[in-house]
Amino acid sequence: MVLNYIWIGFFVIAFVVGLVQLIFFQDYTVFERIMTSSFDMAKFAVMDIALPLAGIMTLWLGILSVGEKAGAIRVLARITGPFFNKLFPEIPKDHPAHGQLLMNFSANMLGLDNAATPMGLKAMQSLQELNPDKEKASNAQIMFLALNTSGLTVIPVSILAQRAILGAANPTDVFIPILIATYVATVTAILYVGFRQRLKLMNKTVIGWIGGITLALVALMAWFSGLSPEEMSKTSGVLSNLTIFGIIIAFFLGGLYKRVNVWEAFIDGAKSGFETSIKIIPYLVGMLVGIGVFRASGAMELLTDGIAWVVASLGFDTRFIDALPTAFMKPLSGSGARAMMVESMRTYGPDSFTGRLSCLFQGAADTTFYIIALYFGSVGIKHTRYAVVAGLIADLAGVIAAVFLAYLFFG
Repeated sequence: MVLNYIWIGFFVIAFVVGLVQLIFFQDYTVFERIMTSSFDMAKFAVMDIALPLAGIMTLWLGILSVGEKAGAIRVLARITGPFFNKLFPEIPKDHPAHGQLLMNFSANMLGLDNAATPMGLKAMQSLQELNPDKEKASNAQIMFLALNTSGLTVIPVSILAQRAILGAANPTDVFIPILIATYVATVTAILYVGFRQRLKLMNKTVIGWIGGITLALVALMAWFSGLSPEEMSKTSGVLSNLTIFGIIIAFFLGGLYKRVNVWEAFIDGAKSGFETSIKIIPYLVGMLVGIGVFRASGAMELLTDGIAWVVASLGFDTRFIDALPTAFMKPLSGSGARAMMVESMRTYGPDSFTGRLSCLFQGAADTTFYIIALYFGSVGIKHTRYAVVAGLIADLAGVIAAVFLAYLFFG
């Protein structure tokens, strides 16, 4: 129901703001922009997301099918089982979903969106098979969505590359703050969903895994912080792509060892790729059109101006306000947030407080509404329960952490 009200709110707010712009500011083109945006976003959802995703889905669902029949997914499930059993107690031990979840999270952390999305959709399908109520999100699905919307990324290559392109003196100076902020968002997601589901998170297994992941991230931060922008981009690219391609080779060799017909296994899995991509089109069109009319109405600018007035009235520092459009846009649209980040760096400079903070906002959260529409839409979930709230709380935690870290690191 929450998603229902939010979606309707996009249109109602856009209509009210549009009327205000028309009546009080004589903006006679506002509703033209709103309608143009609705058509553009509907086309974008189908032509630029769903159809290109069909090929990627076909490829990766085929590869995952090979991994399942070769037994590789079950091996990953056994490795992560002790930790995931605490976060996802509804999933049976050694279930293939554990391995699929790990692969999705790993691809997300490496910034490989093209691999992470089909892996995530496959994991969601496995969780749906275990879901007793096919129209209502299960606890496991909510935890999975919350972790995805928290946006944990170890190597924010695209952000660092954009800073280098725009002439930042040290493009990588935002690397550590981004990693800390996105880590805060992820831990917040785990704690909030764990509290709602009454999970026993304070045990040696969870603490040990989170502690180990924390130490690994600290070591990675220390290593990458000593690299130049060119070295970081080259190293991260090699590491990310070598890891994913290595997994593919391991699946294929495992299939040969298990005497699996790898080609037939690939084809069997690939057949469902196009079907899944077509199934999500209505959900993508609906959500992206709602976001588009909200943006085109000017509601985002009014919200930012209102917050600036409140903060200034309270006597607080207002420098962070200029970067807020990126934070507001990220849960709604990844491309929109990226455009806001670039615009902030062009306007204020890549080494300005605003330019750096906009980069932190871009890396500290994820496209919550897009992810929920995509993943839940792929399995026909209608009642999302508190998944939207969990995702937005994780985004908020990342934004607050980003503001704090910006003042800490950049004054």
